Amino acid sequence: MFFVSYALEKTRNRIGEPNVRYSQGEQATAIARYTLAVDRRFKRDGDQTADFIGCVAFGKLGEFAEKYLRKGTKVVVTGRIQTGSYTNKDGQKVYTTDVVVEECEFAESKNAAGDNSGFTPSDRPSPSSAAGDGFMNIPDGIDEELPFN
Repeated sequence: MFFVSYALEKTRNRIGEPNVRYSQGEQATAIARYTLAVDRRFKRDGDQTADFIGCVAFGKLGEFAEKYLRKGTKVVVTGRIQTGSYTNKDGQKVYTTDVVVEECEFAESKNAAGDNSGFTPSDRPSPSSAAGDGFMNIPDGIDEELPFN
């Protein structure tokens, strides 16, 4: 088994927009395909600065890609290399190499990625609004947004 995660952990890996489809049949399975852009450590004049690695994720990992991954997201992927081939519409044999994703996790926080989902630091109560007992006052109307009762 070949683990890709070591090579990807040391670089900036930004994902291309995932293409997700579902298999046919009684139990449809998510199949997500996306490309990782992995910066090269050393660059020569005229050479490309990144490698583009095709990835395919099945099942729950495919659903994860569909729900959470967007173009530009930094991820760490662990998987195995799979090669294959097919004949294109011109009759030429095309060889493929993909990473079959076995683990996928975010390589940066949501805030570091620049996606705060509409939350801005100004929405947060200021520490100066602390009551005399040392606790912050919770603004009115925020109860519906709290994840607990």
